[in-house]
Amino acid sequence: MAENAQSQRRELGFWLCLALVVGNVVGTGIFLLPATLAPYGLNAVIGWVITIAGSLCLAHVFARLAGALPDAQGPYDYIAGAFGPAPAFFVLWSYWISLWVTNAAVAIGAISYVSSLRPALFAGHAGPIAAIGFVILFTAVALRGARVSGGVQLVTSILKMIPLAAVILLAAIVLGGGGEAAGGLAPAPVGPSAIAGAAALTLWAMLGVESATIPSGKVRDPERNVPRATLIGTFAVGIVYLLTTASVFALLPTADAARSTAPLADLVGRYVGGGAAALVALFAAVSALGALNGWVLLQAEVPLALARRGVFPQAFARVNRAGAPFVGHALGCALSCALIATNLSRGLAGLFEFMILLATAATLVLYLLASLAALRLRGRGKLSGPLIASTACAGALFAAWTFYGAGLEATAWGGALLASGLPVYLLTRRNREAGKGVQPASP
Repeated sequence: MAENAQSQRRELGFWLCLALVVGNVVGTGIFLLPATLAPYGLNAVIGWVITIAGSLCLAHVFARLAGALPDAQGPYDYIAGAFGPAPAFFVLWSYWISLWVTNAAVAIGAISYVSSLRPALFAGHAGPIAAIGFVILFTAVALRGARVSGGVQLVTSILKMIPLAAVILLAAIVLGGGGEAAGGLAPAPVGPSAIAGAAALTLWAMLGVESATIPSGKVRDPERNVPRATLIGTFAVGIVYLLTTASVFALLPTADAARSTAPLADLVGRYVGGGAAALVALFAAVSALGALNGWVLLQAEVPLALARRGVFPQAFARVNRAGAPFVGHALGCALSCALIATNLSRGLAGLFEFMILLATAATLVLYLLASLAALRLRGRGKLSGPLIASTACAGALFAAWTFYGAGLEATAWGGALLASGLPVYLLTRRNREAGKGVQPASP
Protein backbone atom coordinates (compact mmCIF):
# COMPACT_ATOMS: atom_id res chain seq x y z
CA MET A 1 0.00 0.00 0.00
CA ALA A 2 2.77 2.46 0.85
CA GLU A 3 5.34 3.72 -1.56
CA ASN A 4 9.01 4.07 -0.85
CA ALA A 5 9.56 6.76 1.75
CA GLN A 6 11.85 8.70 -0.54
CA SER A 7 9.46 8.86 -3.49
CA GLN A 8 8.57 12.37 -4.57
CA ARG A 9 5.53 13.37 -6.56
CA ARG A 10 6.03 16.80 -8.07
CA GLU A 11 2.32 17.66 -8.26
CA LEU A 12 2.36 21.35 -7.36
CA GLY A 13 3.11 23.99 -9.99
CA PHE A 14 3.32 27.77 -9.61
CA TRP A 15 -0.41 28.47 -9.43
CA LEU A 16 -1.08 25.80 -6.81
CA CYS A 17 1.91 27.07 -4.80
CA LEU A 18 0.55 30.61 -5.05
CA ALA A 19 -2.88 29.37 -3.95
CA LEU A 20 -1.24 27.65 -0.99
CA VAL A 21 0.41 30.89 0.14
CA VAL A 22 -2.63 33.10 -0.47
CA GLY A 23 -5.09 30.53 0.83
CA ASN A 24 -3.17 29.87 4.05
CA VAL A 25 -2.49 33.53 4.80
CA VAL A 26 -6.05 34.66 4.06
CA GLY A 27 -8.02 32.71 6.63
CA THR A 28 -9.99 34.01 9.58
CA GLY A 29 -7.80 36.93 10.67
CA ILE A 30 -8.71 39.67 8.20
CA PHE A 31 -12.45 39.13 8.71
CA LEU A 32 -12.14 39.84 12.45
CA LEU A 33 -9.07 42.06 12.78
CA PRO A 34 -10.64 45.41 11.81
CA ALA A 35 -12.80 45.16 14.96
CA THR A 36 -9.83 44.22 17.16
CA LEU A 37 -7.66 46.97 15.70
CA ALA A 38 -10.27 49.76 15.72
CA PRO A 39 -9.38 51.07 19.23
CA TYR A 40 -5.70 51.36 18.23
CA GLY A 41 -6.37 54.21 15.79
CA LEU A 42 -3.29 55.31 13.86
CA ASN A 43 -1.23 52.71 15.74
CA ALA A 44 -3.12 50.02 13.80
CA VAL A 45 -2.23 51.53 10.44
CA ILE A 46 1.43 51.83 11.41
CA GLY A 47 1.35 48.27 12.80
CA TRP A 48 -0.08 46.98 9.53
CA VAL A 49 2.62 48.72 7.49
CA ILE A 50 5.35 47.28 9.72
CA THR A 51 3.84 43.79 9.64
CA ILE A 52 3.51 43.80 5.85
CA ALA A 53 7.08 45.06 5.48
CA GLY A 54 8.35 42.48 7.95
CA SER A 55 6.38 39.71 6.24
CA LEU A 56 7.85 40.70 2.87
CA CYS A 57 11.35 40.51 4.37
CA LEU A 58 10.56 37.05 5.74
CA ALA A 59 9.06 36.02 2.41
CA HIS A 60 12.26 37.11 0.67
CA VAL A 61 14.32 35.07 3.16
CA PHE A 62 12.25 31.92 2.53
CA ALA A 63 12.27 32.57 -1.22
CA ARG A 64 16.06 32.91 -1.34
CA LEU A 65 16.56 29.82 0.82
CA ALA A 66 14.21 27.82 -1.39
CA GLY A 67 15.95 29.02 -4.55
CA ALA A 68 19.44 28.27 -3.22
CA LEU A 69 18.49 24.86 -1.77
CA PRO A 70 15.93 23.37 -4.19
CA ASP A 71 16.52 19.80 -2.95
CA ALA A 72 15.93 20.73 0.69
CA GLN A 73 13.15 19.17 2.76
CA GLY A 74 11.78 22.61 3.54
CA PRO A 75 12.82 24.75 6.54
CA TYR A 76 14.39 21.80 8.37
CA ASP A 77 17.28 21.71 5.90
CA TYR A 78 17.61 25.49 5.91
CA ILE A 79 18.15 25.58 9.67
CA ALA A 80 20.11 22.32 9.85
CA GLY A 81 22.49 23.57 7.17
CA ALA A 82 23.27 26.62 9.30
CA PHE A 83 23.07 25.40 12.89
CA GLY A 84 22.94 21.59 12.78
CA PRO A 85 20.19 18.97 13.11
CA ALA A 86 19.34 19.52 16.79
CA PRO A 87 18.22 23.19 16.53
CA ALA A 88 16.44 22.37 13.26
CA PHE A 89 14.54 19.54 14.93
CA PHE A 90 13.33 21.66 17.84
CA VAL A 91 12.24 24.55 15.63
CA LEU A 92 10.34 22.25 13.28
CA TRP A 93 8.89 20.29 16.21
CA SER A 94 7.50 23.55 17.57
CA TYR A 95 6.23 24.52 14.13
CA TRP A 96 4.56 21.14 13.67
CA ILE A 97 2.64 21.69 16.90
CA SER A 98 1.57 25.08 15.59
CA LEU A 99 0.17 23.43 12.44
CA TRP A 100 -2.31 21.13 14.14
CA VAL A 101 -3.13 23.85 16.66
CA THR A 102 -3.80 26.22 13.73
CA ASN A 103 -6.06 23.62 12.13
CA ALA A 104 -8.13 23.49 15.30
CA ALA A 105 -8.24 27.30 15.50
CA VAL A 106 -9.22 27.79 11.87
CA ALA A 107 -11.94 25.13 12.14
CA ILE A 108 -13.34 26.96 15.18
CA GLY A 109 -13.15 30.24 13.24
CA ALA A 110 -15.10 28.73 10.34
CA ILE A 111 -17.84 27.58 12.69
CA SER A 112 -17.98 31.05 14.23
CA TYR A 113 -18.84 32.54 10.83
CA VAL A 114 -21.33 29.81 9.93
CA SER A 115 -23.01 30.09 13.33
CA SER A 116 -23.68 33.80 12.69
CA LEU A 117 -26.07 32.67 9.94
CA ARG A 118 -27.79 29.95 11.98
CA PRO A 119 -26.96 30.45 15.68
CA ALA A 120 -29.36 27.78 16.95
CA LEU A 121 -27.69 25.03 14.93
CA PHE A 122 -24.30 25.57 16.59
CA ALA A 123 -25.29 26.32 20.17
CA GLY A 124 -23.56 24.52 23.05
CA HIS A 125 -21.24 21.69 22.04
CA ALA A 126 -22.64 21.52 18.49
CA GLY A 127 -20.18 24.16 17.26
CA PRO A 128 -16.98 22.43 18.42
CA ILE A 129 -18.30 19.07 17.20
CA ALA A 130 -18.90 20.56 13.77
CA ALA A 131 -15.34 21.98 13.85
CA ILE A 132 -14.03 18.47 14.50
CA GLY A 133 -16.03 17.28 11.50
CA PHE A 134 -14.34 19.88 9.27
CA VAL A 135 -10.87 18.80 10.43
CA ILE A 136 -11.68 15.18 9.59
CA LEU A 137 -13.17 16.16 6.21
CA PHE A 138 -10.10 18.08 5.02
CA THR A 139 -7.75 15.42 6.34
CA ALA A 140 -9.61 12.99 4.07
CA VAL A 141 -9.08 15.44 1.18
CA ALA A 142 -5.34 15.66 1.94
CA LEU A 143 -5.05 11.86 1.96
CA ARG A 144 -6.10 11.89 -1.69
CA GLY A 145 -2.86 13.66 -2.58
CA ALA A 146 -1.31 17.10 -2.87
CA ARG A 147 -2.88 17.78 -6.25
CA VAL A 148 -6.42 17.25 -4.95
CA SER A 149 -5.77 19.50 -1.94
CA GLY A 150 -4.13 22.03 -4.25
CA GLY A 151 -7.19 22.10 -6.50
CA VAL A 152 -9.46 22.77 -3.53
CA GLN A 153 -7.04 25.46 -2.40
CA LEU A 154 -7.07 27.19 -5.78
CA VAL A 155 -10.87 27.38 -5.89
CA THR A 156 -11.28 28.58 -2.31
CA SER A 157 -8.45 31.12 -2.72
CA ILE A 158 -10.33 32.74 -5.58
CA LEU A 159 -13.63 32.71 -3.69
CA LYS A 160 -12.20 34.18 -0.49
CA MET A 161 -10.85 37.24 -2.30
CA ILE A 162 -14.37 38.21 -3.49
CA PRO A 163 -15.62 39.78 -0.22
CA LEU A 164 -12.31 41.57 0.35
CA ALA A 165 -12.42 43.00 -3.16
CA ALA A 166 -16.08 43.95 -2.62
CA VAL A 167 -15.24 45.94 0.53
CA ILE A 168 -12.38 47.77 -1.22
CA LEU A 169 -14.60 48.51 -4.25
CA LEU A 170 -17.42 49.73 -2.01
CA ALA A 171 -15.06 52.14 -0.25
CA ALA A 172 -13.78 53.41 -3.60
CA ILE A 173 -17.34 54.00 -4.86
CA VAL A 174 -18.53 55.74 -1.68
CA LEU A 175 -15.47 57.93 -1.21
CA GLY A 176 -14.86 58.49 -4.93
CA GLY A 177 -18.47 59.54 -5.44
CA GLY A 178 -18.29 62.22 -2.79
CA GLY A 179 -20.00 60.12 -0.14
CA GLU A 180 -19.47 60.84 3.51
CA ALA A 181 -16.86 58.81 5.38
CA ALA A 182 -18.79 57.74 8.47
CA GLY A 183 -15.74 56.22 10.10
CA GLY A 184 -12.33 57.49 11.03
CA LEU A 185 -9.39 56.58 13.21
CA ALA A 186 -9.91 56.28 16.94
CA PRO A 187 -8.18 59.09 18.87
CA ALA A 188 -5.61 56.79 20.47
CA PRO A 189 -2.16 58.19 21.36
CA VAL A 190 0.58 56.86 19.11
CA GLY A 191 3.40 55.07 20.90
CA PRO A 192 5.90 52.21 20.51
CA SER A 193 4.02 49.86 22.86
CA ALA A 194 0.68 50.36 21.10
CA ILE A 195 2.28 49.93 17.67
CA ALA A 196 3.98 46.71 18.79
CA GLY A 197 0.69 45.41 20.20
CA ALA A 198 -1.12 46.18 16.94
CA ALA A 199 1.66 44.52 14.92
CA ALA A 200 1.43 41.37 17.06
CA LEU A 201 -2.28 41.16 16.27
CA THR A 202 -1.81 41.74 12.54
CA LEU A 203 0.90 39.08 12.38
CA TRP A 204 -1.71 36.38 13.04
CA ALA A 205 -3.38 37.39 9.77
CA MET A 206 -0.06 37.16 7.90
CA LEU A 207 1.08 33.77 9.21
CA GLY A 208 1.67 31.37 6.34
CA VAL A 209 4.18 33.23 4.15
CA GLU A 210 6.37 30.13 4.44
CA SER A 211 3.64 27.76 3.21
CA ALA A 212 5.11 27.05 -0.24
CA THR A 213 8.45 25.96 1.27
CA ILE A 214 6.96 23.25 3.50
CA PRO A 215 5.92 20.79 0.73
CA SER A 216 8.84 21.82 -1.54
CA GLY A 217 9.54 18.15 -2.28
CA LYS A 218 6.17 18.04 -4.07
CA VAL A 219 6.76 21.20 -6.14
CA ARG A 220 7.78 21.18 -9.79
CA ASP A 221 10.82 23.38 -10.50
CA PRO A 222 11.02 24.39 -6.79
CA GLU A 223 13.97 26.76 -7.21
CA ARG A 224 11.74 28.91 -9.44
CA ASN A 225 8.13 28.27 -8.38
CA VAL A 226 8.54 28.40 -4.59
CA PRO A 227 10.30 31.80 -4.48
CA ARG A 228 7.89 33.38 -6.98
CA ALA A 229 4.78 32.09 -5.20
CA THR A 230 6.13 33.16 -1.81
CA LEU A 231 6.98 36.73 -2.81
CA ILE A 232 4.00 37.40 -5.09
CA GLY A 233 1.51 35.86 -2.69
CA THR A 234 2.79 37.76 0.34
CA PHE A 235 2.88 41.10 -1.48
CA ALA A 236 -0.61 40.69 -2.96
CA VAL A 237 -2.19 39.67 0.34
CA GLY A 238 -0.45 42.48 2.23
CA ILE A 239 -1.83 45.13 -0.14
CA VAL A 240 -5.35 43.65 0.00
CA TYR A 241 -5.23 43.51 3.79
CA LEU A 242 -4.11 47.11 4.14
CA LEU A 243 -6.80 48.38 1.75
CA THR A 244 -9.50 46.28 3.42
CA THR A 245 -8.65 47.55 6.91
CA ALA A 246 -8.48 51.15 5.66
CA SER A 247 -11.91 50.72 4.03
CA VAL A 248 -13.47 49.55 7.29
CA PHE A 249 -11.84 52.37 9.24
CA ALA A 250 -13.09 54.92 6.69
CA LEU A 251 -16.70 53.76 6.35
CA LEU A 252 -17.63 52.17 9.67
CA PRO A 253 -17.82 54.31 12.83
CA THR A 254 -15.08 53.40 15.29
CA ALA A 255 -17.50 52.41 18.04
CA ASP A 256 -19.45 50.15 15.68
CA ALA A 257 -16.28 48.55 14.33
CA ALA A 258 -14.87 47.91 17.80
CA ARG A 259 -17.91 45.98 19.02
CA SER A 260 -18.63 44.17 15.76
CA THR A 261 -18.23 40.39 15.55
CA ALA A 262 -18.26 40.58 11.73
CA PRO A 263 -16.98 44.04 10.70
CA LEU A 264 -16.81 43.35 6.96
CA ALA A 265 -20.35 42.01 6.90
CA ASP A 266 -21.58 44.97 8.99
CA LEU A 267 -19.88 47.40 6.61
CA VAL A 268 -21.48 45.85 3.53
CA GLY A 269 -24.84 45.61 5.32
CA ARG A 270 -24.70 49.30 6.25
CA TYR A 271 -24.32 50.42 2.64
CA VAL A 272 -25.88 47.61 0.60
CA GLY A 273 -28.31 45.68 2.81
CA GLY A 274 -28.71 42.67 5.08
CA GLY A 275 -28.70 40.10 2.28
CA ALA A 276 -25.27 41.21 1.14
CA ALA A 277 -24.02 41.11 4.74
CA ALA A 278 -25.11 37.45 5.04
CA LEU A 279 -23.31 36.70 1.78
CA VAL A 280 -20.08 38.22 3.13
CA ALA A 281 -20.39 36.05 6.25
CA LEU A 282 -20.81 32.99 4.04
CA PHE A 283 -17.70 33.88 2.03
CA ALA A 284 -15.82 34.38 5.30
CA ALA A 285 -16.70 30.81 6.25
CA VAL A 286 -15.45 29.63 2.84
CA SER A 287 -12.23 31.56 3.45
CA ALA A 288 -11.70 29.82 6.78
CA LEU A 289 -12.41 26.40 5.29
CA GLY A 290 -10.00 27.08 2.42
CA ALA A 291 -7.29 27.99 4.92
CA LEU A 292 -8.08 24.83 6.87
CA ASN A 293 -7.58 22.79 3.69
CA GLY A 294 -4.16 24.36 3.12
CA TRP A 295 -2.92 24.02 6.70
CA VAL A 296 -4.11 20.40 6.87
CA LEU A 297 -2.04 19.68 3.76
CA LEU A 298 1.05 20.94 5.61
CA GLN A 299 0.41 19.14 8.93
CA ALA A 300 2.01 15.89 7.73
CA GLU A 301 4.80 17.44 5.64
CA VAL A 302 6.87 18.50 8.66
CA PRO A 303 7.03 15.04 10.31
CA LEU A 304 7.64 13.59 6.84
CA ALA A 305 10.72 15.81 6.40
CA LEU A 306 11.95 15.04 9.92
CA ALA A 307 11.52 11.30 9.38
CA ARG A 308 13.40 11.42 6.08
CA ARG A 309 16.27 13.14 7.87
CA GLY A 310 16.31 10.43 10.53
CA VAL A 311 15.25 12.59 13.48
CA PHE A 312 11.66 11.36 13.74
CA PRO A 313 10.09 7.87 13.79
CA GLN A 314 10.27 6.28 10.35
CA ALA A 315 6.55 5.50 10.31
CA PHE A 316 6.01 9.17 9.40
CA ALA A 317 8.02 8.74 6.19
CA ARG A 318 5.52 6.24 4.76
CA VAL A 319 3.14 7.48 2.06
CA ASN A 320 -0.01 5.99 0.54
CA ARG A 321 -0.75 5.40 -3.14
CA ALA A 322 -1.60 9.09 -3.59
CA GLY A 323 1.79 10.11 -2.17
CA ALA A 324 0.26 11.41 1.07
CA PRO A 325 2.06 10.73 4.41
CA PHE A 326 -0.89 9.02 6.04
CA VAL A 327 0.60 8.49 9.52
CA GLY A 328 1.34 12.19 9.91
CA HIS A 329 -2.14 13.11 8.70
CA ALA A 330 -3.82 10.65 11.03
CA LEU A 331 -1.88 11.90 14.06
CA GLY A 332 -2.30 15.59 13.18
CA CYS A 333 -6.04 15.11 12.68
CA ALA A 334 -6.37 13.25 15.99
CA LEU A 335 -4.44 15.94 17.89
CA SER A 336 -6.48 18.79 16.38
CA CYS A 337 -9.73 17.05 17.22
CA ALA A 338 -8.54 16.23 20.74
CA LEU A 339 -7.53 19.86 21.32
CA ILE A 340 -11.00 21.02 20.36
CA ALA A 341 -12.74 18.30 22.36
CA THR A 342 -10.75 18.79 25.57
CA ASN A 343 -11.35 22.54 25.64
CA LEU A 344 -15.12 22.63 25.12
CA SER A 345 -15.61 24.55 28.36
CA ARG A 346 -13.67 27.54 27.03
CA GLY A 347 -16.31 28.39 24.44
CA LEU A 348 -15.56 29.30 20.84
CA ALA A 349 -14.04 32.72 21.55
CA GLY A 350 -11.78 31.63 24.41
CA LEU A 351 -10.65 28.53 22.56
CA PHE A 352 -9.85 30.55 19.43
CA GLU A 353 -7.73 33.09 21.35
CA PHE A 354 -5.78 30.36 23.16
CA MET A 355 -4.96 28.60 19.89
CA ILE A 356 -3.89 31.82 18.18
CA LEU A 357 -1.38 32.42 20.98
CA LEU A 358 0.12 28.94 20.62
CA ALA A 359 0.35 29.08 16.82
CA THR A 360 1.83 32.56 16.69
CA ALA A 361 4.49 31.78 19.30
CA ALA A 362 5.63 28.65 17.49
CA THR A 363 5.71 30.31 14.07
CA LEU A 364 7.74 33.25 15.38
CA VAL A 365 10.42 30.79 16.47
CA LEU A 366 10.61 29.48 12.89
CA TYR A 367 10.75 32.99 11.43
CA LEU A 368 13.55 34.05 13.77
CA LEU A 369 15.71 30.96 13.18
CA ALA A 370 15.14 30.94 9.41
CA SER A 371 16.34 34.56 9.23
CA LEU A 372 19.40 33.81 11.33
CA ALA A 373 20.08 30.70 9.20
CA ALA A 374 20.02 32.83 6.06
CA LEU A 375 22.61 35.17 7.59
CA ARG A 376 24.85 32.28 8.57
CA LEU A 377 24.57 30.54 5.20
CA ARG A 378 25.38 33.82 3.47
CA GLY A 379 28.48 34.15 5.65
CA ARG A 380 29.54 30.68 4.52
CA GLY A 381 29.07 31.57 0.86
CA LYS A 382 26.08 29.22 0.39
CA LEU A 383 23.58 32.03 -0.11
CA SER A 384 24.05 35.13 -2.22
CA GLY A 385 22.09 38.09 -3.44
CA PRO A 386 22.11 41.86 -3.03
CA LEU A 387 19.21 42.02 -0.55
CA ILE A 388 19.45 38.84 1.49
CA ALA A 389 21.65 40.30 4.25
CA SER A 390 19.36 43.28 4.84
CA THR A 391 16.09 41.33 4.59
CA ALA A 392 17.38 38.55 6.85
CA CYS A 393 18.45 41.11 9.47
CA ALA A 394 15.11 42.88 9.17
CA GLY A 395 13.22 39.57 9.39
CA ALA A 396 15.08 38.53 12.54
CA LEU A 397 14.51 41.93 14.17
CA PHE A 398 10.84 41.85 13.17
CA ALA A 399 10.34 38.38 14.69
CA ALA A 400 12.08 39.39 17.92
CA TRP A 401 10.14 42.67 18.09
CA THR A 402 6.83 40.85 17.54
CA PHE A 403 7.65 38.54 20.45
CA TYR A 404 7.87 41.71 22.52
CA GLY A 405 4.54 42.93 21.15
CA ALA A 406 2.85 39.59 21.79
CA GLY A 407 3.89 39.73 25.44
CA LEU A 408 5.46 37.44 28.00
CA GLU A 409 2.81 34.73 27.67
CA ALA A 410 3.51 34.18 23.97
CA THR A 411 7.27 34.08 24.62
CA ALA A 412 6.74 31.55 27.42
CA TRP A 413 4.64 29.35 25.16
CA GLY A 414 7.33 29.52 22.48
CA GLY A 415 9.90 28.20 24.96
CA ALA A 416 7.53 25.53 26.25
CA LEU A 417 6.80 24.22 22.76
CA LEU A 418 10.52 23.97 22.00
CA ALA A 419 11.21 22.11 25.26
CA SER A 420 8.33 19.67 24.71
CA GLY A 421 10.26 18.05 21.85
CA LEU A 422 13.21 17.02 24.02
CA PRO A 423 11.94 13.51 24.93
CA VAL A 424 11.12 12.74 21.29
CA TYR A 425 14.52 13.97 20.10
CA LEU A 426 16.43 11.97 22.71
CA LEU A 427 14.43 8.80 22.04
CA THR A 428 14.85 9.06 18.28
CA ARG A 429 18.58 9.73 18.61
CA ARG A 430 19.00 6.75 20.93
CA ASN A 431 17.17 4.48 18.50
CA ARG A 432 19.23 5.75 15.59
CA GLU A 433 22.48 5.22 17.43
CA ALA A 434 21.32 1.71 18.30
CA GLY A 435 20.80 1.00 14.62
CA LYS A 436 16.99 1.10 14.72
CA GLY A 437 16.62 4.26 12.65
CA VAL A 438 18.03 5.60 9.42
CA GLN A 439 21.01 7.90 9.21
CA PRO A 440 20.01 11.48 8.47
CA ALA A 441 20.49 12.57 4.91
CA SER A 442 22.71 15.54 4.19
CA PRO A 443 20.79 18.76 3.76
